[in-house]
Parts: sequence; C-alpha cells; structure tokens
Amino acid sequence: MNWVMELGVQGLHALLQLFMHPFYYAGILFILLQYRRQIAFERKLFSTKLHSLLSETWRTVLWGWIGGIAASVVMAGVGATIDPDAVILIWLISLLLILIRVRFLCWAYAIGVIGVLQAIVLAVPALQDSSASWAWFTAPLLAVNMPSMLALIAILHLVEAMLIRRQGARFGTPMFFESKRGKIVGGYQLQGFWPVALFLLVPVQNGGVGPLPWTPLLGGDLWNSGWTVIGFPVMIGFTEMTMSRLPKEKVKVSSNWLVLYSAALLLLAGMTALWPALTAAACLLCIAMHEALIAYSRWDEAKRAPLFVHSSKGLKILGILPGSPAEEMGLVVGEIVHKVNGVPVRTKQELHLAMQQNSAFCKLEVLNLVGESKFLKRAVFSGDHHQLGIILAPDQDALYYAEEKQTSIWAYFRRKPAGLNNNKRNSESM
Repeated sequence: MNWVMELGVQGLHALLQLFMHPFYYAGILFILLQYRRQIAFERKLFSTKLHSLLSETWRTVLWGWIGGIAASVVMAGVGATIDPDAVILIWLISLLLILIRVRFLCWAYAIGVIGVLQAIVLAVPALQDSSASWAWFTAPLLAVNMPSMLALIAILHLVEAMLIRRQGARFGTPMFFESKRGKIVGGYQLQGFWPVALFLLVPVQNGGVGPLPWTPLLGGDLWNSGWTVIGFPVMIGFTEMTMSRLPKEKVKVSSNWLVLYSAALLLLAGMTALWPALTAAACLLCIAMHEALIAYSRWDEAKRAPLFVHSSKGLKILGILPGSPAEEMGLVVGEIVHKVNGVPVRTKQELHLAMQQNSAFCKLEVLNLVGESKFLKRAVFSGDHHQLGIILAPDQDALYYAEEKQTSIWAYFRRKPAGLNNNKRNSESM
C-alpha cells in the first residue's frame, strides 16, 4: 500500500499547487461577477432578487470540487500528460477567447485552437527552433499531448452534463424576451460556470513515484518510469436560453447532448492516439461539434412556440420567489393561475382586484402542468409579497426585456446591467 501513501503525499503537494494558481482565483472572481450581473437583472425586472450572491458562489465552488474529484478519478484510469506551462498556455488562450464570447471560456475552444496551432508548427520545421524568439510560445505548445487533452475535455463535459442535470435549473433566471413575432414573452436564461479543481496523475521520467498498480489507457510505456500528481483549475460551464421549455426540461435535453458530445470526443481522442495525423481534424471537430450543439439549441427554440405566455385560461407562472407564500403553497413554474378567491383572472389587474376581496385569506385554483385543477389556500400576512411571491409571465406593458445575444465580458464589470432594452411599446403608451 506504499503507493496509497505516496498518492496522499503527492495529492497534498498538488493541493498546494492548486491554491497557488492565480487562475483559480480568477475563475472564482468570474463566478462572483456572473452572479452579481444575474442579481442585477433580477432586481431590474422584478424589483427583488431570486439568488444570493455569496451562497450561490460557495455552492458553485463546492460543486466544482465535487466535479473535479470525479473527473480526476476517471482521468487516473484514462491517463494524461500535461506540462504546467501548457496549463498556463491553455488559460491564456481561454482568457483571450472570452474577449470574443464569454462562452469561449470553455476549454473545448482553447484545446481546439492549440491542436490546430500545434499541427501548423509541426508542419513548418522553422517554427520548431528552440532558440528562436517565439520559442516561449511554441515550446509549451508542442508539449501538449493532444490525445490526452481531448480525453480530458471529454471527461470534463461528462462532468458538466452531470452538474447541469443536478444544478442547471437552479441557476436559471426568469427573463423577459422579445419573440420572433415581436411580442414580449417569458423565458429563462440558464447560465452556469464551475471552477473545477483538477488533480491529474502525470508520468515522469525522473524523480517520480512508481510504479502504478494499474496501467492508464493513454501513455503506454511512459508510466513505467514513475508518476506524480499536479493540481490546476479548469473552468467548465454552459449558457442556454429557453422560451419554449421548462427549465428542468431544458437542462435535461442539454445534458443528454453533452453526454453524446463527450462520447464523440473520447472516440476522437482514441483515434488521434493511434493516428497522430488526425490531430488537427479532431481538434477542429472538437470546436465544430460544440458550436453545432449551440446552433441546434437555437434552432430548436426558434421552431417551438413560446411557453410562458398568458392564455384565456389564466396567468402563466414564470417564477417563484424563494421562501415566499407561493413556494410554501407548492406552486410550480409553468402552472396557470386560473381563479383567485373564486374570481377568474386573465390580467394582472384582475389578479390584484381578486386578491383584495379578502385581504386576510387567499384561495387559488391553479391548472397544473398537465392541465388539471388543484386548489390551494393560505392566510395572507402584512409582510407577504403583493403577489404571494408569484412572478408572472410578462404582458406587453413590461418595462424591459433582455437581449437574446450574448454580451461581452466587459458587461460583467459594469455596475448597471447591460443587455436590457426598454420596451418601446410601453414607453409610447405612457
């Protein structure tokens, strides 16, 4: 069991290495900025917040550790070879890419770019000169083991699929959007990023601990000389928008597609390990398939009818305030408020008038997600939310609506929420 003790010693060293990595704290700062922007949107649209900045940040960091440990265990069987300088290179490229789009923070894009650049350098011998002025860039670039990196991206997206399935709906923020027909409708912005703490077994030629009691799939004879553990941060995350599905349904669909993406990347990793000439094509596919998932999601949303709109049956519930009477009564996003105190309601004005008929007690008839009626009642207290904590789908008098396009990284540093538009129809009616 000497290898277990050595693994513990190496793990402690890797833990210290992780905590000394500046990009880990950069990832946490990004999480804080993301939640601050999300809460600013909530205050602007609903005059209250649905999430807590500190609690959500700590929960995200915790799940990043859980996901990172799970990925590290899987990668111990798959095998990986990565140089610390290559980690810095990947992070630098990721930070450059998010200047274009925030979602490019995902390592699938950085690894894809590195694989293409590596293929170019290998194809031009003059670029491989170790004494040239550009060697500071090409040396760590050539040190990246692309089959291992593609396998790592596959495992990370498998972990991401798990986190999205369990936590994705929680990150959802109800929003007002402009539909393709120019109407203001309800929807959800689903956006989550996790700073993953990753600990990888890495083969070394001298000074390592060895041998392992098992042989990883990738690396072959490299593992015979010894091994060590390195710790470094990775950012994973997703950005989705839905106007046609419930948040839980949307994240389930997204996580299923990510599992298929992970399987495809694992296949590409194995192919590039056997046939290195396929590396550039595999890296391009890594990016292209990721973009294809996003394009498919947008196409799927465009062909479906908006879900969060009011109907002749009543008022559609877009969101529920945490800890509110509506949450205590068991109201669910997507249900329809049909009657209040026995009075049918079709507008917000009718809802308020119906609630005023009995200021101390409220009886609701609600149509659930399958269209069946359920009856709820509760006492109304002086400090309760004026709509019991129900966030209704918007009508055409909404003051603001959100842009569907992604904003730049600089929007995260502004105090005022960027990406909200004034509703001109409302302004003109006033």
